Amino acid sequence: MGKFRKLGRHAAHRVSMLRTMVSQLVKHERIETTVAKAKEVRRKADQMVQLGKDGTLDAARRASAFVRGDDVVHKLFTELAYRYKDRAGGYTRLLRTRIRIGDAAPMAYIEQCNVRSKAMS
Repeated sequence: MGKFRKLGRHAAHRVSMLRTMVSQLVKHERIETTVAKAKEVRRKADQMVQLGKDGTLDAARRASAFVRGDDVVHKLFTELAYRYKDRAGGYTRLLRTRIRIGDAAPMAYIEQCNVRSKAMS
């Protein structure tokens, strides 16, 4: 079993938070959060994009069991699967932004990478 960050939450809260954050990342394509949370969200978001690329019924069921909302599942299996069809991994990127005032937590944007087409290069 792989290692993961506990993020100061019990298991049910942590899974619920990650499900919501991955869903919001897919929906809005960019969210701001702490660096530690962003690194965990990146792992799950890349897994969801990989399921979208698989395109099977089993993959759709597994993705819909994790992300929240049918619109998010649809975006994974249509728009994002097409965008990353020629890419082997690294569907998200993490951009460190600032130190949060209240608790000095390092903040970062996590966003879906835009893939340049070969015609644009």
